[in-house]
Amino acid sequence: MTRIVVLGGCGGIGTVASRALSAAGADVVVADLDGGRAEQLADVLGAESMVLDASSPESLRPAMDGADVVLNCVGPFYRFGPPILAAAIDAQIDYVDVCDDLAPTRVMLAMDQSARDAGITALVGMGNSPGIANVFVRLCADQLLDEVETVDIMHVHGGEPDEGAGVLKHRIHAMVNPVPLFVDGDFVEVRQLDADGQAFVREFDFRDVGRLPVHPYPHPETITLPVSFPSLRRATNLGVIFPLPYFERTQELVRAGACSDEPVTVEGAEITPLDVSVALLQRQRPDFLAAAGITGPAGCLAVEVGGRKDGAEHTYVFQLSSQAAGAGEGTGIPAAVGALLMARGKVSGPGVVAPEQGVDPVDFLPLAFDLMARLGVSAGGDSGVIHLEHIGPDGSRDVIPLGI
Repeated sequence: MTRIVVLGGCGGIGTVASRALSAAGADVVVADLDGGRAEQLADVLGAESMVLDASSPESLRPAMDGADVVLNCVGPFYRFGPPILAAAIDAQIDYVDVCDDLAPTRVMLAMDQSARDAGITALVGMGNSPGIANVFVRLCADQLLDEVETVDIMHVHGGEPDEGAGVLKHRIHAMVNPVPLFVDGDFVEVRQLDADGQAFVREFDFRDVGRLPVHPYPHPETITLPVSFPSLRRATNLGVIFPLPYFERTQELVRAGACSDEPVTVEGAEITPLDVSVALLQRQRPDFLAAAGITGPAGCLAVEVGGRKDGAEHTYVFQLSSQAAGAGEGTGIPAAVGALLMARGKVSGPGVVAPEQGVDPVDFLPLAFDLMARLGVSAGGDSGVIHLEHIGPDGSRDVIPLGI
């Protein structure tokens, strides 16, 4: 039986991934800093649990012993991604993660030769965006278009029962740091809240969520897709959180300079403005949800892929949505698929690879649909969470069944 160790296995994403892997018949080890919660989930799944301190190298190696694959769901990835991959390389264990942070993705891609030397394959960013978004682009390149020319990735989620400090700090990080985009065949950097970033803001009508403005986000598809598809002329990544006033409040705090991580002294006590702003947002969040009438999570990933087929321009629009799930399901299920494909030798390697480089949609989609069914999540079709629309050269639109 395939043994897969899920690091951060009882967090929001790790829990879904652990459930999906268990449903697929894998031997799952739920490893988490919260040993009590890990044990509770493992008991439900008939799995094994262990206490893991991901910040301790001494804790990582024993957690990986005997594993076929390590699935890393521990964030923030700018802190935990590269060290955990380094531990997997040292242990010679194949690795999958859900990293959506640009900086650690660059660091981990640069570890390619070390992974090759160790004879392992590392699949980085196998979640939602990046992850299934990349696989959709490859599907277009492999089966639907002769040349892929434009990719615009958009995402929204919100309404989760709570948001941890790490989630909020990651969002603020996206607002203050440069965002790489690929425009007219060249890499450019913008900032979400500056004029150059605001120039890319657009509205999109997300299935099951609604019409919202999306802003530049520093997700790594914009640096890997142009390398993977030389015909590409544009790659953007845009996102938002709902309710919109909550997202805008976060932007206001960033604009006001209230999110610095440099400590200040107030009445003799040293505090960090970032920590204060995060605590304030956590306290105010229930009020924003209540004012918007939001009682549960939802999310949607949209990927617009444009290009040419037989000399004519075509566009394909994928949407992966749910009214009953947020980031956990949208990220945890693709992560589980990636781990299972890795265990089955279906990920191209060795080395460190992005999803579009390592995962074949022909392998990915049937397994994803199977795991959705096992977890009681509908797949394609008018009522399903996956929707694919084709826009022809004349502007006509038609829905494509996803019976792949």
